[in-house]
Amino acid sequence: MAGKLIIISGPSGAGKSTIVKHLKENTGFELEFSVSATSRPKRENETEGKEYYFLTIDVFKSQIEEKQFLEWEEVYPKQYYGTLKSEINRLSQSGKNIIFDVDAVGGTNIKRQYKDAAISFFIKPPSVEILEERLRNRATESEESLQKRLKKVRLEMTYARRYDHEIINDNLELTLNEVTKLVSDFLKS
Repeated sequence: MAGKLIIISGPSGAGKSTIVKHLKENTGFELEFSVSATSRPKRENETEGKEYYFLTIDVFKSQIEEKQFLEWEEVYPKQYYGTLKSEINRLSQSGKNIIFDVDAVGGTNIKRQYKDAAISFFIKPPSVEILEERLRNRATESEESLQKRLKKVRLEMTYARRYDHEIINDNLELTLNEVTKLVSDFLKS
């Protein structure tokens, strides 16, 4: 059935993007990716409209005031992230299912609004130490940015119980198989 939502959340480095990519490759799921908006600077390897819609802080705040977001949060000081209602409208018209890679607060907000039309997954790292190692190996963060992300992990982990499924990503192949099976069952229901 088209029009269902798959929400993937968890701390940076837990494996969300890898899981989303894997699910999108399953053509039977007919998934379209919801591109989030952010006020953070674009990284060298990122493309506008692919990884994010990059907005200035002023534009982001004005769109908050105009109620243009389905959900939004100031994830780090002066770094906003959110899902534009226009993005959901665009994707809904495609007749496909929508997959989200969003922070913990955003994921719970989307699930609360869409209830049974959405399935939510909180992806956990095996440990904070392994998460830190994964983030360092990415080499996309400054030390300051990395420390901000690590500090936020403990808060994000408190949201896990609000999700339909908590999955510890300690073996990628097993994690991908588990999430794929759960998504398949959900889309058939």
